[in-house]
Amino acid sequence: MLITKERRPTIRTLRGWAIDVLQEAGAIQECEEHGWAKERADPHARERAIDLAREDPPAGVSADEAAVEVRDVLDSIGDTCPECRDGD
Repeated sequence: MLITKERRPTIRTLRGWAIDVLQEAGAIQECEEHGWAKERADPHARERAIDLAREDPPAGVSADEAAVEVRDVLDSIGDTCPECRDGD
């Protein structure tokens, strides 16, 4: 029996790849109204994202570089949508 591992879709930038990993791990979510990424403030999801990055980095990127990129992207995302008036 052939078992295949599901691959992430091809992403053009390392930042785009990191955003995909963060979404997959549940560390970020989109503002439903405006589409901005918001951090969920879930430390377990943050660690899952870093683990995913280390386990399956994009081609040509080391596991450490992938983990650093995920941390950098997460650190650049706030927990509120800049367009929501009530801080949703």
